[in-house]
Amino acid sequence: MFNKIMTPVDLAHLTEQRAALEHAAALAKLYGATVVYVGVSTNIPSAMAHTPAEFKDKLNSFATEQAKLHGVTTEADAEFSHDPRTDLDDCLVEAAVKTNADMIVMQSHMPKALDFFWPSNGSKVAEHAKCSVTLVRS
Repeated sequence: MFNKIMTPVDLAHLTEQRAALEHAAALAKLYGATVVYVGVSTNIPSAMAHTPAEFKDKLNSFATEQAKLHGVTTEADAEFSHDPRTDLDDCLVEAAVKTNADMIVMQSHMPKALDFFWPSNGSKVAEHAKCSVTLVRS
């Protein structure tokens, strides 16, 4: 049913994304799909990586670790933005098209009052993506 499952990852906050990572891996096993881990970063030095090449290397290493851990096929796609906080949703929707994802699995949080004014990334991606989206709450 699904061939390519895109999973956005924030390499600085992997423990908070554990449920979505496990869900994506389980779906990949079930359908024989590839999981594409998408990371969005800035081109300028940050706490995560000093260069875009370093960020790509870290994301590729993460994808390789997940492949070994879960026994699934993985890929990595590094996206870059001048302001990842404001461009994140658009970057993820574009990455889904670029990677030919037919499913997006991403971590989300329980809605809070503030979400009525500033929707979560998950809700924006679900609204604009052209493929199925699963939001995993933990």
